[in-house]
Amino acid sequence: MDKEKILQRCNAISRNTLMETLNIDFVDVGDDFLTARMPVTSKVHQPDGVLHGGASVALAESVGSAASYLFLDTDHFTVRGLEISANHTRSKKDGHVFATARFLHKGRTTQLWEIRITDEEDKLISICKLTTIALRK
Repeated sequence: MDKEKILQRCNAISRNTLMETLNIDFVDVGDDFLTARMPVTSKVHQPDGVLHGGASVALAESVGSAASYLFLDTDHFTVRGLEISANHTRSKKDGHVFATARFLHKGRTTQLWEIRITDEEDKLISICKLTTIALRK
């Protein structure tokens, strides 16, 4: 499958899900990464007008889980998240954030992802680690 088809598929399966609610779009993919973009608007703000950490974590888990499906044999396995942690380093009021998931560990059963969330200038907003498990169907 080529890059555009992969991105179209990721975006198509996100319809009527949390990803659509948060306006998350998958925008880039490579041999070892997947990137998604989310607009920062009042829809994802906390009460004081900056990006809610929970929205960042939802973005991170969405891109990490989608990457698991891309890089694992989903004909025979399904993927579930086991644990996620996040450190928020900078606030963001508007624009977009970009989450890029890359493997730290690709085991047969468990996978560890690093998801870096950055702004349009590549400044770090949050860094997350996601552990997923591949379960036989």
